[in-house]
Amino acid sequence: MRKYLLLTISLIALAALGQSVTAALGTTVRVGDLIVTGEGTFSPKALSRTEPTPVSLNISGKVRTASGNQPPAARKIVIEGDRNIAFTTEGFPTCKAGELQASDTAAVEKACGDAIIGKGLTTVSVKFPEQPAIPAKSPLLLLNGGGKGNVTTLYVHAYLTQPIVAAVVTTVKVQRVKNGRYGIKTVATIPMIAGGAGAVTDFNLLVNKKYTYKGKRVSVLTAKCPDGKLQNTAEAIFQGGTKAKTEVISTCTPTS
Repeated sequence: MRKYLLLTISLIALAALGQSVTAALGTTVRVGDLIVTGEGTFSPKALSRTEPTPVSLNISGKVRTASGNQPPAARKIVIEGDRNIAFTTEGFPTCKAGELQASDTAAVEKACGDAIIGKGLTTVSVKFPEQPAIPAKSPLLLLNGGGKGNVTTLYVHAYLTQPIVAAVVTTVKVQRVKNGRYGIKTVATIPMIAGGAGAVTDFNLLVNKKYTYKGKRVSVLTAKCPDGKLQNTAEAIFQGGTKAKTEVISTCTPTS
């Protein structure tokens, strides 16, 4: 079962802000005091017009404020991806949400190592009242939760050890749609961190997974380039209702 997806599936995604298949891409969106930046690298840039080409994706993002205060926490990411980008986990091992909750990174890798699609790092700023913000760093794991009907579930796992000890698990739902240029809708729901005192400020994620299914090598992420461009939209919704939305139309090089 093939899914069309712009793979902005990181702890806050920050929408990786519509990354598409291009040598390098950076996007910054400012809404009031809030500044959201996403950068991404896909390779290769030259893609077949008709046949899905395996690609790798490296994305990163930052959330800052112009005032220097702690940014609000991202609560939901909604993305519509170009129908020419495809993501598949058919035949790929799965992991259950219960195996991620309250588990540190080493325990998740031991229990669900075969289900890991991507890895990276994230930083969460934790600020309690009348105390300075404390940055907490964690490995970031992207895992396959399995599919049902036309919906695929993915999980993003991080584990904080200071100033709090907690597993943070983001659930990502991927659903096929028919909406003109777009072929998939992705919704990431981000839980409250440290009772609302935590906000993700930085992340990076590498997805370059290939596996064997029915005797063939399969790439989790592929893309086509029929008309020299890929188009995506992304909206990040933050605590308090602030929204950051962008559309990115990027070029790719069609080959025969």
